[in-house]
Amino acid sequence: MQAFVRRWRQWVQPSLVRRLLLAQIGVVTLLWGLTIGLCLYDSNTVPELVRYDKVYSLILTTAQNLAASPDRQQETLQAFDLTLLENSGSNKAPVMQVWQEGVLIYNSNEGLPVMLNSVPGRIETIRVGDHEWHARTLTSPILDTRVMLAEPKIWRFNFNFTIDNRAYYLLPLLISLPFLIFPAWLSVMLALRPWRRVTEETAARGPADLTPLSFEPKHKELRPLVRSINDLLRSVRDRAARERGLIADAANELRTPLDAMRVNVEALKEQTDDAGQRELMGNLLRSNDRASRLVGQLQQLMRSDEIPQDALPTVLALDGLVQDRISLVEGLAGARGVVLDFVSEGATPVFGERESLISMISNIVENALKYSPDGGTVTVRIAREGPMAVLRVTDQGPGIPPALRERVFDRFFRNPDQTQSGSGLGLAIVRSVLGKHNGRIALDTNPQGSGLHVTVWLPLSLA
Repeated sequence: MQAFVRRWRQWVQPSLVRRLLLAQIGVVTLLWGLTIGLCLYDSNTVPELVRYDKVYSLILTTAQNLAASPDRQQETLQAFDLTLLENSGSNKAPVMQVWQEGVLIYNSNEGLPVMLNSVPGRIETIRVGDHEWHARTLTSPILDTRVMLAEPKIWRFNFNFTIDNRAYYLLPLLISLPFLIFPAWLSVMLALRPWRRVTEETAARGPADLTPLSFEPKHKELRPLVRSINDLLRSVRDRAARERGLIADAANELRTPLDAMRVNVEALKEQTDDAGQRELMGNLLRSNDRASRLVGQLQQLMRSDEIPQDALPTVLALDGLVQDRISLVEGLAGARGVVLDFVSEGATPVFGERESLISMISNIVENALKYSPDGGTVTVRIAREGPMAVLRVTDQGPGIPPALRERVFDRFFRNPDQTQSGSGLGLAIVRSVLGKHNGRIALDTNPQGSGLHVTVWLPLSLA
């Protein structure tokens, strides 16, 4: 049922292919309808019987040749009338009236009065009671013989494909129209192949790939679109480069005065015994640490953005990098009574840029320590799952609400309910690094209770 619902949703989504195909089917259907309508119009405006002169000639000849034998004349005319009735059907039964020397010698329907045409040889509409008839009379000077044939004026749902009917010349079109749907679909698909090439190249790109599209269409309808996309990509790439340059320059310029400020504040703190001043100096140092951390994260973010997508030639042991980072933060964890539980299930070699991967690991592990309560546990696991190396970090902190688990990867975004200080750049750096390494990250709830469960996948090195 879910597969049916998914397919139905895909079908009802707007589609240029479906729009063009339906337009062509609509045109084919309109042509087919007009052709059928013309055929029906011809079939009902041009009577079937009264237009054939040979029928009149046969009746006139029969009446004249058998004039000397009235009984045989009546039998022959009646047989001819029955033949006409059999070919026409009961609801379209024609009327045949024959005069000879001014006397009505045969009337196929005794219940109908004599029908007279005003002009011999012309098809006319004669009203008899509540019914209308298409009537035509032909005469012969031999024995003053006249034959009148009349057909009821009713709507007929049949077609006359004869050479003297316009429908005859439209018959090939009428037959071929239903078979034009597949060629119409095929022509639409072939015509949209350049569009699909643009779509496939765009979809295959990563979020950091802002180089112009390599496909250069020759079609004048598609060329402006590709040119506009390339102009937009260049504009975004240039703006991003300027922003990265500005942030990197600002971070580098801030690093020196922050370091100098820290040295001077530490020196002043050591030279005074006043408790109030020492507390003030301590607050300044903590603020300096936060500012230095923010500058460091900005530099890490800029470095991760500048890694080329194809510049990952170094094979690194992910388990070794994680173990090194855990060793560096064990002192901080021990000071708060936080237990670091690290387990590696085997070697996990990956292709990568060392500093960026270290930055990614540091942000994940340090966030877990930062938000874990005193005396809590941070679990770090390294494993292999198929072609991927998997890093799982679980803490016992407040976690992240499901509604914010995508937004926390935005730069400078922080959970409004979070009381811990921070810059909002840690997870942005993590996603940026993973994007350059063809990895991915998922945030979930600690399966054993409160806290955050972070899972990172990186492709294993096959070397």
